[in-house]
Amino acid sequence: MRYENPSGGLITTLLEMTFSNTQGGIQADLSGIGENDPVKLLFSENPGIVIQVKDVERVKVILGNMDITYHVIGFPVSERKLTILHETNTYNFDIDKLRDTWFTTSYLLDKKQTGGDAALKRFNNYKKNELSYNFKEFTGRFETYGISPDRRKETGVKTAIIREKGVNGDREMAYAMYLAGMDVKDIHMTDLVSGRENLEDVNMIVFVGGFSNSDVLGSAKGWAGAFRYNEKAKTALENFYKRDDTLSLGICNGCQLMVELNLVYPNSEKSNKMLINESGKFESAFLNVDILKNNSVMLGSLEGYRLGIWVAHGEGKFSLPEDEKSYNIPVKFTKQEYPGNPNGSDYAAAAICSDDGRHLAMMPHLERAFLPWQCANYPSERKDDQVTPWIEAFVNARRWMEGMK
Repeated sequence: MRYENPSGGLITTLLEMTFSNTQGGIQADLSGIGENDPVKLLFSENPGIVIQVKDVERVKVILGNMDITYHVIGFPVSERKLTILHETNTYNFDIDKLRDTWFTTSYLLDKKQTGGDAALKRFNNYKKNELSYNFKEFTGRFETYGISPDRRKETGVKTAIIREKGVNGDREMAYAMYLAGMDVKDIHMTDLVSGRENLEDVNMIVFVGGFSNSDVLGSAKGWAGAFRYNEKAKTALENFYKRDDTLSLGICNGCQLMVELNLVYPNSEKSNKMLINESGKFESAFLNVDILKNNSVMLGSLEGYRLGIWVAHGEGKFSLPEDEKSYNIPVKFTKQEYPGNPNGSDYAAAAICSDDGRHLAMMPHLERAFLPWQCANYPSERKDDQVTPWIEAFVNARRWMEGMK
């Protein structure tokens, strides 16, 4: 852990190093720094860096060899407080109380831009949304899935990314699919509208995330219109969904598109739509989801997993007015309350899936969390993982298509 000295001085640095945790504190002895005035010592905004290291002696050698002045000032403790020793004085700070004070400024700003009582809910719940994981028997290795980033030969599993102007998740998605063993084609809406592409040669399509048409007509509304009001694009899509050897995935903006076009439950009376987040604003966070028992081609094998994933959307609330049993909900936000459920979705739904398991519409971005380094938080004991469990969803899709040949 490393912190540059921020506004507020050394005391703020030490406190912020503990605010991201829910347990433990720091004991620091600042007597050897050479400043007699504790106010200057704790609050002066002089340039400096505080680092937390495992091997103190090794770091001492490195810094000494580079003629960098340093002081070993303390160590982590189990007690939830910051203890400052300075000469003959001892100062104790309640971390949780000061974290609430620190967060209050964010709450007051949030209140001015957030609808309803969402800002207060965020303030009351922010410390209750700690991340936890259940990876079951996951190995984290490429070889488990028979995949490799070094692959250069085609596999014959033909898939396509569907893009519209304004989307931005196509490259991450294409690489996730490629890594999982698929041959990925890039198809823009102009290709479908003009008839250059008709989807007959692919077995999976993915509508990617982003802000198609800048969302000026509402999320994915303009994108949906490109299918509805262009005969060649409309026919290509209809023919694709009539086949029984196809899969589809919609992420974020692509999820909104699939719901708008009723692609998940096309022959059903089930009512479902996407609404603006209950907070009334764009929500972006890395949070927990639970994968439930489900029949999704992509997610069925991940039942029981609790994973971390990114959300980034302004219109992500699943409106599901019928009984929960009427829907196939494979993924839920782990926390029911905002901001753990960032959009207020009914049943805390993060995704819905067709009854046959082939068509999945999902708001969180699994293509932004299939490699450990993409994740804002990842289990420390899994430092040797090459991939996260989300890659399994793409591998499952590839295997299903191979079985259809």
